[in-house]
Amino acid sequence: MPVKMDYLSLLPLITLVWLTIHVVISSFKLLKSSKYPPGPCPLPIIGNILEFGNQPHQALAKLSKIYGPIMSLKLGNTTTIVISSPQVAKEVLYKIDQIFAYRTVPDTLRALDHHILSMVWMPPLAQWRTLRRACATKVFSPQQLDSAQVLRQRKMHELMDYVKERCKKGEALDIGEAAFTTVLNSISNTFFSMDLAHYTSDKSQEFMHIIWGIMEEAGRPNVVDFFPIFCHLDPQGARRRMSGYFGKLIAFFDGLVEERLRVRRVENESKACNDVLDSMLELLLEDDSKVTRPHISHLFVDLFVAGIDTTSSSIEWAMTELLRNPEKVRKELQQVFTKNEQLKESHISKLPYLQAVIKETFRLHPPVPMLVPRKSKVDVELCGFMIPKNVQILVNIWAMGRDSSIWENPNQFTPERFLENDIDFKGQDFELIPFGAGRRICPGLPLASRTMYVVLASLLYNYDWKLMDGQKPEDMDMSEKYGITLHKAQPLRVIPIQP
Repeated sequence: MPVKMDYLSLLPLITLVWLTIHVVISSFKLLKSSKYPPGPCPLPIIGNILEFGNQPHQALAKLSKIYGPIMSLKLGNTTTIVISSPQVAKEVLYKIDQIFAYRTVPDTLRALDHHILSMVWMPPLAQWRTLRRACATKVFSPQQLDSAQVLRQRKMHELMDYVKERCKKGEALDIGEAAFTTVLNSISNTFFSMDLAHYTSDKSQEFMHIIWGIMEEAGRPNVVDFFPIFCHLDPQGARRRMSGYFGKLIAFFDGLVEERLRVRRVENESKACNDVLDSMLELLLEDDSKVTRPHISHLFVDLFVAGIDTTSSSIEWAMTELLRNPEKVRKELQQVFTKNEQLKESHISKLPYLQAVIKETFRLHPPVPMLVPRKSKVDVELCGFMIPKNVQILVNIWAMGRDSSIWENPNQFTPERFLENDIDFKGQDFELIPFGAGRRICPGLPLASRTMYVVLASLLYNYDWKLMDGQKPEDMDMSEKYGITLHKAQPLRVIPIQP
């Protein structure tokens, strides 16, 4: 018995020694390879984990100034390649994106098999192509978006009614929360022909809690991602919490699918609505369909979480920046519209300065600062360096947006810079790729951009805004709260004033 106990007591030490030897050997091999991208020297066992900090996009931007636009790090047992220039990003996301189209999946995204059923995380094979085609033709096609434009316009009216009520009372509103509810209902009407929340209800807060929880868990450092040997233990409870968030949304969406199927059966298969859900059900009910109900539920999780969170946070960042200098946007809006004229999505082309504001917001505050991680399925040469298969690839677009070699005065909010060039954010200009690029570009880009323009224009055209408690715009807290998406650390609370 004592001998057995001695062996048991040695197990942690043996494990530590084994891990140290393994990491040291791996690091030696890494440094020995002259074709491997440069990077900071890793510490035993933990590698470069300490370099990350709680704002990894900023930490990696600083490191890229030392080691260059393509560098390597060891995060525990995980090798990561960080890309911080448009030229290298174009290689990975466009020129050879077929090789780099696979995903490194964070452990939390494996909850409830989401990585298997999710279009965002599954490999780019036949099932992914089927879901991607469904998004292009049945969710985000111009015809589908145009047909739901009246519904989204109604959501803008409701937002203005809410702001008007706050204005009369002289009360502040949380721009992030108001934008979240507006985008939530805008998307839910496009998808399901129904509202999911109201500005004064707890339902919006509930959805916000779930969606931000998902983004936070997916972006938070997780020991399992650094040391996959611990995947069955879930030592931080991250996968368990993510299962709870996913479970609530999937149960909700599955209930909507079940109810719509019931209505179709009762009405002898006639369409009850002309929305995205009906279009997806038609695909589901086709003979030999490769789309299942779990695929639909997990697709709605992807589209809701990504679409609502990124759009509402970008609106909040834009409003925050414009509080310092709103005059040019308001002047443009007043020149284009007559008093009480209704703002429509079709008016966007008449508002070049507003378009420049959105681009500048994406440059300084990209909603996903390091895009969704990728990997290659084979060893590949990239810019003269050897990239082994299965290493994690991060594209730090936050760093690219703050790079002085690309942008003049990169830390200043200057929309005018986009009036002097044709750079856009639709995946062709790699200086500005907030939605990614190539075959895995965000499919929700068309709806997100429409929604952002109209919400922002409505808020700025109808009201002046001031901060609470006499705070000056130049003194606002601009710090960031990091998840997969980038939020303001301090919510923007402002008081609407009738001009």
